[in-house]
Amino acid sequence: MQRIVIDIPDHKVNFFLELVNNLGFKKVKQISKEQKQFVDDLQHSLEQVKQHQEGKIKLQSAKEFLDEL
Repeated sequence: MQRIVIDIPDHKVNFFLELVNNLGFKKVKQISKEQKQFVDDLQHSLEQVKQHQEGKIKLQSAKEFLDEL
């Protein structure tokens, strides 16, 4: 079995869920707002790492971060 993650506009969610349920798929799981925020934050962080590796931005070191606390 494979898992697919799809971003769907809010106004199309109910239609999409009804469609998937009518196709007979076993599981349709919606993620919470907190889970979506976590995924969005993680994607943003990974994009920053990619930009750092490409030399486009400079990231803060762990020492600099701890010094701010």
